[in-house]
Amino acid sequence: MLFMTIYTYEPKDREAVIKRRAEKGTMAPPGMKIVGEWSALTGGRVFRLVEVDDPRVMLGASAAWADLGKIESVLVMETEEVMKLFASR
Repeated sequence: MLFMTIYTYEPKDREAVIKRRAEKGTMAPPGMKIVGEWSALTGGRVFRLVEVDDPRVMLGASAAWADLGKIESVLVMETEEVMKLFASR
C-alpha cells in the first residue's frame, strides 16, 4: 500500500524538527519503505510517499513526530491504475 503523508509543523517548532531529523534521521519503522520525500520551500510541511504492507506500521511512524506537529496519511494509488479500474467498469 502507498500512503502520502503530510507532516505540518508550526514555525515555533522549526528548529526542534530540524534537530530531530539531523540527529535521528527519518525514523522510519521496520516495514516502511520511503519512496520519496519533499519539503515545502516555504517551510512548515514535509510530504513523504511511503510503502507499507501493514497499515498499522503508519501508527509507529506517526508517533515518532506527533509531539512536534500534525500528520495526515492518505492512502493513494497511481493514477494510471485508478483509470484502468474505472475503465473496466
